[in-house]
Amino acid sequence: MKLSDTELMLNGHGLVTAEITYRMPDFQSMLQVFTWQDYDLAPEFPKLHGFLDFWKESLDGPLHSVRYSHQKLIRAGEWRKVDGEILLH
Repeated sequence: MKLSDTELMLNGHGLVTAEITYRMPDFQSMLQVFTWQDYDLAPEFPKLHGFLDFWKESLDGPLHSVRYSHQKLIRAGEWRKVDGEILLH
């Protein structure tokens, strides 16, 4: 069963954005940039490493460099227990 984005964030996942620079397969001196985004767990980043492994095994453009940023979108201090609810009609 696939978890929703909210469930992933509540389980500690943060948004990872990776800028992947690779060499063009037919013109090795030319560089191209690909942007990848997904929810992943820091500091191991299993989804990012899985994607990079797939890239190296399946795609022709050899990797030049990878830059990434990670941001937790929900932090522990942003959630609190609510004891009541006021409904406005």
